[in-house]
Formats: sequence, structure tokens, C-alpha cells
Amino acid sequence: MKREFYNEIFRRKSFHLFRDIDDDPLSDEEIKDIYKAWDGFDSLYPEIQTRIRIVNSEETSCKRGEEYCVLIYSENKDNYLMNVGYLGQQLDLYLVSKNIGTLWFGIGKTDEKSFEGLGFVIMIAIRKVKGVKKFRKDMYKSKRKSLGEIWEGEPIKGVSDIVRFAPSACNTQPWYVKNEGNSLSLYRYKKPGKRGIMPVDKVCFYNRIDLGIFICFMDLCLLKEGYEFRKELFPDDGQDRELTLNAIYTF
Repeated sequence: MKREFYNEIFRRKSFHLFRDIDDDPLSDEEIKDIYKAWDGFDSLYPEIQTRIRIVNSEETSCKRGEEYCVLIYSENKDNYLMNVGYLGQQLDLYLVSKNIGTLWFGIGKTDEKSFEGLGFVIMIAIRKVKGVKKFRKDMYKSKRKSLGEIWEGEPIKGVSDIVRFAPSACNTQPWYVKNEGNSLSLYRYKKPGKRGIMPVDKVCFYNRIDLGIFICFMDLCLLKEGYEFRKELFPDDGQDRELTLNAIYTF
């Protein structure tokens, strides 16, 4: 994991609309660099094949003022959605470091449902942003659950209050952490009877991607604070239960 991504946590934001942006088009060299960066990201499951395609926005259903969309493809194996979230969040932070605005666009569609034998999972809309003013200035003003809603046990300074700012589908923030002393147990959490505006059959799909995003934030924060840890991952079958164990961090 590239530790320099940690600093971009505080700058990143979801560009729900790319407007009023004094921008320059992405160059061919910058697009090549994105492909190269993807190949260098850490994967939760190196055995799961993934690919990206960068296409003009007109080739997708996303109409938010973006210039391109990054289409993420993957093998369909246990925890492939978590793996896509983990890789995709590294891409998100990499792009922010290059002053490229991003939006995880979960409902986006493309006619290219497969690529090199891999299935389409999700897209990230992107557009070059000239200067830094359009990025987030104060992350702590973002609307997020309180620490008490996502964390049980003793908080960890520099970790607990940062990881809760991870992005998630429809801002559902579907995670819950139990600090059990020498370990952290991380769960996918779904409040009974609540799904927000997402179609009922898509909640667990996107929330499993969200957990990969959250794990990326967790890794970066723990590394920043100097923790040495072992991470054990557990298969998530996507069932509609309140708590599903996804990972245990042991210190």
C-alpha cells in the first residue's frame, strides 16, 4: 500500500456534478499513467484478475459532466467485490493526488459488459480539475455517522475518527468495528429494514464494495500510526443479515 495516499484522504470528495471547473483535458500520457498505476496497486486477493478500461463519458450512462469513466472489471470469485473496492479506492486517492476529480458511480451502465473475459463491476467518473480549490477543504464537515455508531470499544487515535470518512454507496456507511484489545473485528453492517434509496437487490452488492473501500482506509490509517498488523479476511456471501464478519486485524 502506497502510504502517500493517506494525505489524499483529507482532500478527496465525490464530484456528484463536474461543473464550474476550469479544467484541462486529460492527456494521453496521463491516461497511460492511470493504467500503469492500477497495475501497481495492492490487491486483497492477488489471484483474482482485474482490469480497467478508460472510455469517453459518451460510452456510458453517466452524465455528470465527467470527461472519462474508468470501468472496473473482475473475475467473479469469493470477495471479488471487496477486492474491487480496495483497488478502486487506491485509484480514487491516486487520481486525487493528480488533481483529477472522481465519482464512484454505482448505477452507471456500459454496453461493454465483459472485457478480456472479466465481468463489469462498477465505474468511476473522472475529470481533470485545474488547481485545488474544488477539492475538499475540511473533511470533518462531511456528513458521516458518529464514531459511536460505527465503533465499539476503545477508539484508536488517528484511526477511528478518520476511517469513518470513507465513501460508500448512497452514503450508507455499512461498517461496524469492534475493538477487542489486541484485535479489530470489522463487519459489514445493515440496519434491519433499512436500505435508503438503493434497489433492494443492490444493497448488499454495493455494500460489499464499500467494505473494500473501508479496509483501504483502515490499512492506510493503521500504517500511518505505525501499527504492525496481520489481516485475516472472511468470505462475504452477500446475505441480508445485520452483521457479517469481513476482516480481523490482529496486532
